[in-house]
Amino acid sequence: MAVGSLYLIAALLCALVAIGLRMPPLVGFLAAGFLLASLGTPVLPELAIVADLGVALLVFGIGLKLDIRSLLKPEVWFTSAAHMGLFTLVGAAVIKGLLFLGVTALGDLSWGTLLLVGFALSFSSTVVVVKVLDERGQTQALYGRLAVGVLVMQDVAAVAFITVAEPGWPSPWSLALVTLIPFALVLRWVWSRIGHGEVQTLFGLTCALVPGYYLFEIVGLRGDLGALIMGMLLAGHAKSADLSQTLTSAKDILLVGFFLSIGLDGVPTPTHLVLGLLLLALLPLQGVAYSLLFRIFGLRRRTTSRAGLVLSNFSEFGLIVAAMAHDMGLLEEQWVTVIAVAVAASFVVSAVLNRSDTLAERYAKLLPKDPPPHKQHPECRPLEIGLPDAVVLGMGRVGKGAAEQLRSEHGLRVVGVEQSRERAEHLRSLGLDVVEADAGDTNLWDALAITPSIRIIIVSLPTHVGNLEALHSLRKIKHNAVVASVSRYPDHASHLREAGADVVLEVYAGAGQQLADDASDHLSQLG
Repeated sequence: MAVGSLYLIAALLCALVAIGLRMPPLVGFLAAGFLLASLGTPVLPELAIVADLGVALLVFGIGLKLDIRSLLKPEVWFTSAAHMGLFTLVGAAVIKGLLFLGVTALGDLSWGTLLLVGFALSFSSTVVVVKVLDERGQTQALYGRLAVGVLVMQDVAAVAFITVAEPGWPSPWSLALVTLIPFALVLRWVWSRIGHGEVQTLFGLTCALVPGYYLFEIVGLRGDLGALIMGMLLAGHAKSADLSQTLTSAKDILLVGFFLSIGLDGVPTPTHLVLGLLLLALLPLQGVAYSLLFRIFGLRRRTTSRAGLVLSNFSEFGLIVAAMAHDMGLLEEQWVTVIAVAVAASFVVSAVLNRSDTLAERYAKLLPKDPPPHKQHPECRPLEIGLPDAVVLGMGRVGKGAAEQLRSEHGLRVVGVEQSRERAEHLRSLGLDVVEADAGDTNLWDALAITPSIRIIIVSLPTHVGNLEALHSLRKIKHNAVVASVSRYPDHASHLREAGADVVLEVYAGAGQQLADDASDHLSQLG
């Protein structure tokens, strides 16, 4: 218990320092792991279990939001395959270059081993990428969907590699996993008949960890792959978004264990640190490779720059491959520590670089110019919103309610902007005028700037950071509209007003006032 308390205190204090330095909390968790390792703190066996559970819930949540058809798009599968092949060679060549320049403190490597390490470093971290996208509320943005699709294809490749490389083969019983497809139909039926409370949360945990993680583990496959597949089998259910949101807090707490465990992998020497940090030179090459491969399919540089940046990190899979290579006698143990340093440092770099769109905008200007509109990817072409009186950015529960109120009670022509294709299609089926677009897309701001009819703009995106960035973008265009936004907390409301919102509704306070008004109105009717 004393050791566990020390872990909690270290994680909390380092996270507070990271926040104070305007960095994401995960940077603090990684630092806490290195700090605990340097102090010789005993490793908690339970930490690995916590980390595995966190990753399982993370990938289960990805599966819940994933449209399997997106994996069949060439911009996803071709980019994934081409990047892995290209970057395996690039990574091997860069490491060979370091050895050629005299960095031989950890011994020479054969070309076969170099290619193996390059392959490991060609992967991006599912945990870090999805966490960054979640924090920014952009999992369903075009670049977010592309990044997640690439990560899923990489996970499939990782499972294939581990299956071939590890001694033995999966159990013949793994073929029986195909029965999960009809079983998922039963689970969906059950899911439709339970509420939104703790039973639904327990249902989600059970699906992710039992027929998902545990069942795949016992037949010799990766448990996180099982959790991902279970999420995909349940995707598209009416309660998918609700369940994903419900599991968020549990997932975030459990992932603290994952980031701590990365830092606890070993205490690096100065040589390990230098070599690990030198490997970070691969990150710009990795990001540029992703961006240029995406450009082949007519994607605009705004989309490709963001996808390239968010995927610019190394994966925890690199540690698995390094450990396997060491067990097979191909890699010195010290190289495993070097790769651990590179992976952890890449997490920090990725978290810092993806805090806002500023760097992505600068990077986008360095990429080749966008192709003509008729040659652009269908989801990147100029946006047409007509001549609305009001625009609602973010068509979640608040945005949908605002759009309906403006249309029915105030007689305004309203256009909603929603980044999730599935939700946009659903809202259109209900009779709402909704366009699919990312609220940070320059196409959207260009459309708003040339539409003089707009009198009201409501910003109701899923995250506070997203709302602030939208308000900052609105400041850069000419408009005469009243701008309104929503917040959950009083300090967030102050930030939104400072960013240019004319009206800010504190959701909980506003709900309480509306409830009191409705109750008073009903009482008057009874009287």
